Amino acid sequence: MKKGWLGIGIVVGVIVILGLMFMSSYNSFVNLEEDVNQSHAQIENQLQRRLDLIPNLVNTVKGYAAHEKEVIASISDARARLAGAKTPEEEATANDQLSGALSRLLVVVENYPNLKADQQFTQLMDELAGTENRIAVARKDYNEKVAEFNKKVKRFPSSIIAGIGGFDAKEYFKANPKAQEAPKVDFGGNG
Repeated sequence: MKKGWLGIGIVVGVIVILGLMFMSSYNSFVNLEEDVNQSHAQIENQLQRRLDLIPNLVNTVKGYAAHEKEVIASISDARARLAGAKTPEEEATANDQLSGALSRLLVVVENYPNLKADQQFTQLMDELAGTENRIAVARKDYNEKVAEFNKKVKRFPSSIIAGIGGFDAKEYFKANPKAQEAPKVDFGGNG
């Protein structure tokens, strides 16, 4: 009779140990996923800050460069795309488009010395530059958290727990491949 209880005790002990290991690994996935979500929220926070600065910047430029409607329209369109982005990939693409439009705006600004001297414009540009730095840091932090999470999802034996728990690899916040190309700047106004 004692051997029967010993066998049952061993089986129960093994089940308890496996259960505890599963819970620990599962909770680790939950924590890592929340880290990824929190990092993504920081990107969204900084992108929203940038979106909030842009209308003031555009309005300041409009006063000086009323005939630069194409550049101003491209900024407004890119801003709307970023505000409507649903996934990290859509956000990255829209962010790249907005960065390109802002670069074209800076080229336009070079033609208006009074605008460059405007205190409100200067302050807005400083805030925008600070926001761009925060976005870069938030993207880096997010991608580090995604890498940590994805490694755990793909490694054995945690990949088994990931599959059971429904944890899938996350998307990185990637730059558009065109971001590698240098922008074309035409100071002659021919295009």
